[in-house]
Amino acid sequence: MLYIITIVILLFILFISLKSKKKKTIIPLEKVEVPKHWHQLLLKNVLFYKKLNDDEQELFRAKMVSFLKETNIEAVHFELEELDTLLIAASAVIPVFRFPNWKYTNLSTVLIYPDYFDDDLQFDSQVEGRTIGGLVGTGRFEKQMILSRKALHLGFSNKTDKGNTAIHEFIHLLDKADGVVDGIPSVLLNKQYIIPWLQLVHKEMEAINNNASDIRSYGGTSEIEFLAVAGEYFFERPKLFQRKHPELYKMLALCFSK
Repeated sequence: MLYIITIVILLFILFISLKSKKKKTIIPLEKVEVPKHWHQLLLKNVLFYKKLNDDEQELFRAKMVSFLKETNIEAVHFELEELDTLLIAASAVIPVFRFPNWKYTNLSTVLIYPDYFDDDLQFDSQVEGRTIGGLVGTGRFEKQMILSRKALHLGFSNKTDKGNTAIHEFIHLLDKADGVVDGIPSVLLNKQYIIPWLQLVHKEMEAINNNASDIRSYGGTSEIEFLAVAGEYFFERPKLFQRKHPELYKMLALCFSK
């Protein structure tokens, strides 16, 4: 009898203990504390943000905060400024803004170089062939992105072109989310759209290589670069892109509107 009473008492204590434990509070993105002055900086520098309504702008800023909490940003040979950080975060958010809970699990650090660099990651002014504005790292640079500060700012300061280097590199990360960079956005498209996507890509690449397209020529070099280049155009000049490439616009809208 004493044994049964002891068991009952222990179970009761366990029940009270579990009940008293507080549940972990999850703060909605909309409630994340964001510096107030960000709004004006983003209005001035990020056209995508400027076109959003008030609620969407609030969500956009919260997603930026979330990204910056999860990602290291390091400047190489220069002092990082706040606008550098904000433009990187905006570049990360833009391609996945319509995704409720996206995390860049394949990125830990963004390295910012002061200028364009070469294949050996050299950016010294005496070195020729410095034409690279950004890349997604592999090998010892796995889970790292390298961006040129000059290219980063140019992507947002030119409101009439169709390119944005930082967005381009974050689209590569989306492509890589399934484990391989191949220009097939498997995590973005349902399986039934993969073959139509590839057919459309090859058709558009042929047009690029025949000088019959306004998509940047770099997009004609591979399926990998086509996805990133077309994605830049989609976000930078959406109305023009929809008018010039309606089929491709619909396909990318499926990719980036989850």
